[in-house]
Amino acid sequence: MGNLKMILSGLVAGMALTACQQPKLAENKRRPNIVFIMTDDHTIQAMSAYGSKLVKTPNLDRIAKEGILFNNCFVTNAVCGPSRATILTGKYSHLNGLTDNSKTFDSTQVIYPQLLKKAGYQTAMIGKWHLGSTPVGFDYYSILPNQGQYYQPDFLENGKRIQEKGYVTDIITNKAIAFLEKRDHDKPFMMIYQHKAPHRNWMPAPRHLGMFDQTVFPEPENLLDDFKGRGRAAKEQLMNIATDMWDAWDLKLLSTAQLDSMSKLPASSFKDSKGDDYKQANDPSLDKARFFEVYNRMTDVEKAQWRKVYDKRVAEFRRLNPKGADLVRWKYQQYMRDYLACVVAVDENVGRLMDYLEKIGELDNTIIVYTSDQGFFLGEHGYFDKRFMYDESFRTPLLVRYPKSIKAGSVSNAFAMNLDFAPTLLDYAGVKIPADMQGLSLRPVMDGAGKIPEKWRKAVYYHYYEFPSWHMVKRHYGIRTERYKLIHFYNDIDEWELYDLQKDPHEMKNLYGNKDFEPVIQELKAELKKLQEQYKDANPEEVVLK
Repeated sequence: MGNLKMILSGLVAGMALTACQQPKLAENKRRPNIVFIMTDDHTIQAMSAYGSKLVKTPNLDRIAKEGILFNNCFVTNAVCGPSRATILTGKYSHLNGLTDNSKTFDSTQVIYPQLLKKAGYQTAMIGKWHLGSTPVGFDYYSILPNQGQYYQPDFLENGKRIQEKGYVTDIITNKAIAFLEKRDHDKPFMMIYQHKAPHRNWMPAPRHLGMFDQTVFPEPENLLDDFKGRGRAAKEQLMNIATDMWDAWDLKLLSTAQLDSMSKLPASSFKDSKGDDYKQANDPSLDKARFFEVYNRMTDVEKAQWRKVYDKRVAEFRRLNPKGADLVRWKYQQYMRDYLACVVAVDENVGRLMDYLEKIGELDNTIIVYTSDQGFFLGEHGYFDKRFMYDESFRTPLLVRYPKSIKAGSVSNAFAMNLDFAPTLLDYAGVKIPADMQGLSLRPVMDGAGKIPEKWRKAVYYHYYEFPSWHMVKRHYGIRTERYKLIHFYNDIDEWELYDLQKDPHEMKNLYGNKDFEPVIQELKAELKKLQEQYKDANPEEVVLK
């Protein structure tokens, strides 16, 4: 009898233990949710997690503090649409077909959200799409047509065009939270949550208008770069703060009186800015028309707030009447005031989304990725915009939070690429990575607290195609290692640039042609050819002039 009692007691205890363990086992087997956050043109120079002295980004910093920060994440092609296509497909531009923004994404291609949907994930695409196509592979989508608008933006929502009231960064977050509220709670979710901000023309939210007007931002040391010792490509672009920023569109130099006067003119008074975007790309005669189109989306209250702030800027400009270097410095300050105010709205909204995930108990069950479609020039070399293989635009932020696998406060110097995002997310979801995806899963780096695995890539490959077009940056490809960068500008020119990033991190001294570096050049050219073969870009100059 005693033995029977012991056996029964043991069975009961074992059943109780099993019952206690079952939820834990179920929790351990649960696939992670995924929130992929991407902004447009947000560079690491404007993120305090990366040491920025320009702006504080506490909510983005939280992702880094509670997850991992990558110091060396690079893009394959630093322009909006091509970067997005690479992220979705895990393939370089020459294979996914979207080499520049004039093209339309081929939706018959396999993209990682489709694979996650097939594997049982509920999928959503919210915000900036900018691929010219209709999203495929999502249970729900609400996207901005083309570039989208900052105020009262239109959306294409599951095939229907609608207009929303308010500021675009806030609205995109509202839609993201609404999706999470209405989702199927029996399925894991994968939500792509992508912002327009801080893309040109940098229109802050009403609550942030003028917030930096009393701030004097530190200038990059090469703001007044004269491009000495460098070739035509660096000099002949049309993205100079000094000469290529438009007075109304970029700098908001229209007074209340001018705006009132313009509002009384018929539409025929303005040069049409709705024609061929590529032909009109660098046409400053469209300046006022482009600005007035976006200004007219504001409510009367918003217009009054706008005028109150920017009338002061117009008055200051007239009073100072800056010239030469002083004019460049003045424009730089206005650029930073608007761009960084847009960044503040992004940071606030990322925080709002994370707070919601925490509220519903899903924050720690969710892989949160924060990145941008590429970097951006904030006055370095006197530039704004992106496109070049110089690090300010070639490098992009990458923060990932997932406490079940990633040690808080991890930092990695491993070479990562936007090519890797799709394989990484599929890996964490337990979905087979297609053999034709060209990226690497970053999971070994992230699960290893940032440590660089053995046999990890030691160089990254870049190829930019969009010329002639916006900002007239010449076509080029190149290789970057930890120490050196070799770039070949081709198509209408044939020029090479070599930089020693250890001694010249700002890429000011072109060493190509220096006999002392001939062995380095030959080694880099050999490695460049290997990468082109590896990524099947065997004939990189085959694209002809438009």
